[in-house]
Amino acid sequence: MMGQTNELAHRKASKTIKLVDEAGNPVAGKEVVLKHTNHKFLFGSGIFDVIDVANKNVPAERLAFQEQKLDKFLDVFNSATLPFYWGTFEPEKGKPRTKELKAAAQWLKERNVTVKGHPLCWHTVTAPWLLEMSNEEILKAQFERIERDVSDFKGLIDMWDVINEVVIMPIFDKYDNGITRISQELGRVGIIKEMFAKTRECNPGATLLLNDFNTSINYEILIDGCLHAGIPIDAIGIQSHQHQGYCGREKLEEVLDRFSHFGLPIHFTENTLTSGHLMPLHIEDLNDYQIPEWPSTPEFEERQAKEIEEMYTILFKHPLVEAITTWSFSDDGAWLGAPAGFLRTDNSPKPSYEVLKKLIKEDWSTNVTGKTDDNGIVSFEGFLGEYDLVCGDKKVRFKLDKNAETVQIII
Repeated sequence: MMGQTNELAHRKASKTIKLVDEAGNPVAGKEVVLKHTNHKFLFGSGIFDVIDVANKNVPAERLAFQEQKLDKFLDVFNSATLPFYWGTFEPEKGKPRTKELKAAAQWLKERNVTVKGHPLCWHTVTAPWLLEMSNEEILKAQFERIERDVSDFKGLIDMWDVINEVVIMPIFDKYDNGITRISQELGRVGIIKEMFAKTRECNPGATLLLNDFNTSINYEILIDGCLHAGIPIDAIGIQSHQHQGYCGREKLEEVLDRFSHFGLPIHFTENTLTSGHLMPLHIEDLNDYQIPEWPSTPEFEERQAKEIEEMYTILFKHPLVEAITTWSFSDDGAWLGAPAGFLRTDNSPKPSYEVLKKLIKEDWSTNVTGKTDDNGIVSFEGFLGEYDLVCGDKKVRFKLDKNAETVQIII
């Protein structure tokens, strides 16, 4: 265990707590339980089902099924991504789904889940009505969209994938769209600079990500260009849809090594590992793989569990990685119909769910009991995040961070 302790030292901190009563006297010789209730690290998934649950806009039977799914999500995860694809968020100009998404974000926030919006600017699933506009009008509409949505959701959503898949954006040729048009005019770094500046203006304290599936040198060059242009990227988003097979330790560590050179936090924003057959390697655009059925099987579920365990362990050990988001929490409604979730279509948990729950809630969690000394002091080391301190019938919440100062708690 010593090896793991050292490897995870950056995920932990030591804290000295002084317990006093309301008169300021030390609470001496008392048993204290310190229970880890929430990680600082973000373990998340795309969980679009919450929109139906928060708005209760599905039949009762379906609602109950979705609620069961979310109960399992909340047992393990502390972070969620909600969909802000412009084409589905505002299919008709001037009629955004603000109310529905706000209810979903509020539902998650009330349950102590950090919410990220995805994405503010993307050439795919973008508003079809942009095609009726000039480039100048498209850019103006995009700015207005950012101003409205980032401002409307401030305090509920303070983390955004600002712009998505810019490496391919200006050369995207599957179909015409307004965002590719303006990216061709502004250039890659130019459009990123505009979108980040506008988002930052509307929520100065937000965490802003650049996100891409392309992990080649092209993405590195783009990030380098952005940083040289003074664009304040808070975190590098890396998509990892592995429908064609797990990349493996060597490739994963190589990607981490290359993108660590920037010294920025890294978020694995869209992770996919299936528990079914692998998509053929000749498929270049994953969206082109359309099959009627893609079953999850016991054999492949075991494979998925092993891959999840290895990948999450490698990422959690890396000091710059701050978040991992699995793209489909459940096979029910998963992208491309792939069995990429932690739950099967009937909501039953796969081995990968149990493996990850054990890592997050047991191996990487701290639950200790101590006793205050004559000065009311107790010290402990634990994983960063939120804690409950329980002493007798009193319970107090506190945060464990890298700040080594002694904290005084009144009970």
